[in-house]
Amino acid sequence: MIRGSHLDLTVLGGMEVSQDGDLANWIIPEKLVKGMGGAMDLVSGTKKVIVAMEHLTKKGEKKIHRACRLPITGRRVVNMLITEMAVFEFIDGHMFLKEIAEGVSVEKVKESTDCEFHICSDLKTF
Repeated sequence: MIRGSHLDLTVLGGMEVSQDGDLANWIIPEKLVKGMGGAMDLVSGTKKVIVAMEHLTKKGEKKIHRACRLPITGRRVVNMLITEMAVFEFIDGHMFLKEIAEGVSVEKVKESTDCEFHICSDLKTF
């Protein structure tokens, strides 16, 4: 099913996402891992990829960067990124802020994101 590109949509977690829509979600260097699983197949064999993750690590470090620092699962595969603070969409190599959480300012999202993004003129709140 997956390798035959029969899926229209996949939703999966992420460890890091880049401003170009790159995804890192399978390994943290120097940590024990049983294997990469099927994430690489999922992101390469589906038409649309939605990543759901926390905006910051438990230590408060940023997880959205200009370029992923962790090993890449897929390049330019993310179509939408959903965090507890914001919703981003990736269109033609650009990252757009589409929605922000109620009570979260655009400035807070900027402070918590280590890359550039465009703000949609019809920015919504969730």
